[in-house]
Amino acid sequence: MKPAGPEACETCPAHNPANLIKLGVDMKNWDFIVALCGNPNTGKSTVFNALTGLRQHTGNWPGKTVTRAEGGFRYGGRDYKLVDLPGTYSLLSTSYDEEIARDFILFGQPEVTVIVVDASRLERNLNLVQQVLQITDRAVVCLNLTDEAKRHGLRVDERRLARDLGVPVVPTSARYGEGLERLNQTISEMALGRTVCKPRRGYGQTPALKRALSRLASQVEAACPELPNAQWVALRLLDNDERIIQAVRTDELRTLGRTAPAPGAPQFQEETMDKVPEGSPSGGAEILAAASSLRWQVGPGFHQAIMENIYTEAARLADRAVTRSDERPRFDLDRTIDRLVTSRKFGFPLMLLLLTVIFWLTITGANWPSKMLSVLFLDTIHPALKAGAAAIAFPWWLSGVLIDGIYLATAWVVSVMLPPMAIFFPLFTLLEDFGY
Repeated sequence: MKPAGPEACETCPAHNPANLIKLGVDMKNWDFIVALCGNPNTGKSTVFNALTGLRQHTGNWPGKTVTRAEGGFRYGGRDYKLVDLPGTYSLLSTSYDEEIARDFILFGQPEVTVIVVDASRLERNLNLVQQVLQITDRAVVCLNLTDEAKRHGLRVDERRLARDLGVPVVPTSARYGEGLERLNQTISEMALGRTVCKPRRGYGQTPALKRALSRLASQVEAACPELPNAQWVALRLLDNDERIIQAVRTDELRTLGRTAPAPGAPQFQEETMDKVPEGSPSGGAEILAAASSLRWQVGPGFHQAIMENIYTEAARLADRAVTRSDERPRFDLDRTIDRLVTSRKFGFPLMLLLLTVIFWLTITGANWPSKMLSVLFLDTIHPALKAGAAAIAFPWWLSGVLIDGIYLATAWVVSVMLPPMAIFFPLFTLLEDFGY
């Protein structure tokens, strides 16, 4: 491999902190919009100020008395507009703060949503993280206040937490400027589509609720085909969320996907949350009627059950990710495998060894099933088909096309290609899961 010259290092955003140019309020044009959300007292404002250069534009959200803060920064040659959402503990829209945060993530459709959590109080913060991940999969968890966690004797395994959540987790200490470069790199990769996340969802749902959600979500998708989170919208409709009901009634959800800006296009309209078209969509009444009917089927206690499962899941995730400095480390098979296959000393030799084993198993192991399929398709079924065609006086040319042509060619391909593919791809997928 040819080493990169100094010119490449100067233009590489991952290794040149100077590429992060703090723009403050000079954000007339931008490429991407980033939402910053989190619980109160998690250092969210410190992260915001560190990214935007301690300069921000403040005002009120349209029609609300809640303070609004905006700023921006440039990273890797692209401009990012950062919107600091009000600190909130949930997204159930029981207050102005929660409604603003929830509506901006859903209707504003930022390219990236950064969730700032307190590393020293991880379990309490994971409740909001799970609710945000139900709305969007373009999220990054900023594990802030890691210095406070260390001072309390806590150690957070961000890699395990990232695997459990299904989104990137970046440890930071914003007050000391630690981890901000990696946070910007992660935001950039997410905004440019280089990182695709699959957050874990659907935990704690009863079979009746799953059936109701599937049925209602299919109607929402049919009416709003470009909506990225029909499952979450269906859940909020079942929970009788007035804001979502209004969005369905006024056709705001249907126009949401069509008017959403493409990544990199500076066309975001801040008035999206306040200006909704008049009139009712043709499918809106049917969706609301179905939601009202299904709401009785799932029962009145499903909301409480979902919240209890969110708290239970938050406790489980925190227990798996957090250990105390005086606590004996628990044996973790996933962590042990990660440490081996990604180590600088053993990583490449293990990869070569595993690839050799996989190729050997693919070549050697495919011989027997290939032979069995060949005997079945070529030595047994093919003569039987020929004999059957002769018995019913099949035209010779049609028999040649169908049996000697199409069937024989397909049988050869299946006999030769299916066994190695059936062996290689599952093993290669397992190798990817190990970290390669």
